Amino acid sequence: MSVSYLKGSQEALSQAYRLALLDLDGVVYRGSQPVEHAAQAISMASGHGMQMVYTTNNPSRYPSVVAQQLRSYGIELSDSQVITSATVGARMLRKHLPAGAAVYVIGSDHLRDELRANDLRVVQSNRDQPEAVIQSWYPELTLNDLAQAAYAIENGARYFVTNRDLTIPREDGIAPGNGAMQLPVIAASGKEPEDSAGKPEPGLYDVARGLFSDDGKPMVTQVCLPIGDRLDTDIEAAYKGGYDSAVVLTGVATPEAILQAEVRLRPSYILADLRGLQDAQPQPVKAPNGSWVCCSCTAQVVDGRLQLSAHDAAGKELDPLLQLDAVRAAACACWEATDAGVDMSRIDIPVFHISE
Repeated sequence: MSVSYLKGSQEALSQAYRLALLDLDGVVYRGSQPVEHAAQAISMASGHGMQMVYTTNNPSRYPSVVAQQLRSYGIELSDSQVITSATVGARMLRKHLPAGAAVYVIGSDHLRDELRANDLRVVQSNRDQPEAVIQSWYPELTLNDLAQAAYAIENGARYFVTNRDLTIPREDGIAPGNGAMQLPVIAASGKEPEDSAGKPEPGLYDVARGLFSDDGKPMVTQVCLPIGDRLDTDIEAAYKGGYDSAVVLTGVATPEAILQAEVRLRPSYILADLRGLQDAQPQPVKAPNGSWVCCSCTAQVVDGRLQLSAHDAAGKELDPLLQLDAVRAAACACWEATDAGVDMSRIDIPVFHISE
């Protein structure tokens, strides 16, 4: 029996899974702008019975503000369906620190309020002798914020972060994220964060599915589907938490990055965008000749080369670089080669141009 890499589903994902754990940046919106087709796809999936909860590593805004933005796109939801890394971050700190502990915060009012709600004391600078620092991304971040954090850590404060995203999708492109802003603090203090609340840790997903219960218990992981645009946060968090996952190509992840992903970064499904929730998912299978086949597309790594082909139902040859099924087949072929010890950095990975 051949090894299976990507999963398949004979029914639409919106029917195969009961709860979608949706990332926001790069999946539903980019900054203030909606991702194309996302709102309509969410509405259709909800109509088929799939419940939605929105999980974001971005802790800068209150869930009510995020929910209002989603409503402006025509998405129906309650404020409680939005879970941010600020909420999970405050719970994380409370596990590490006693009640009343002083914390220096790089972050928005949302994060500060969450800390206070968890019996922690927010202080204004290093001179207040904080016991811990928690760093998050927010638009008003300044050099002094980073300096105060470094001073406090040098003086013995413990260092925590809400998330480690190196980048964040914005209206005009990809901007530096919280992980990038941690680098100056790490360089100045010589200390790495000891814990992170957001993805790639599965805490956001676990808290989110706790909103939905079966007989008073959190919904089981097997019926929950995390969906994101980042392999190193959304998909890795699913891997760590024991969830299936789907990656969309509307944000950070590219087909080329997916093909080169190590085990912990491999999704269960590859979607062009959220409209894929309405579709059954073809499962690539390994043919007797060693190639991977997904519908009418094939892929195989031979002698250091990735070989691709695609045909329509009538047998006419198609450009495989335009076919999502070719990406799926190629992913399995490349993952198999990686697991067999092939150095994928030496393999010429083509650039795919999957159309919407």
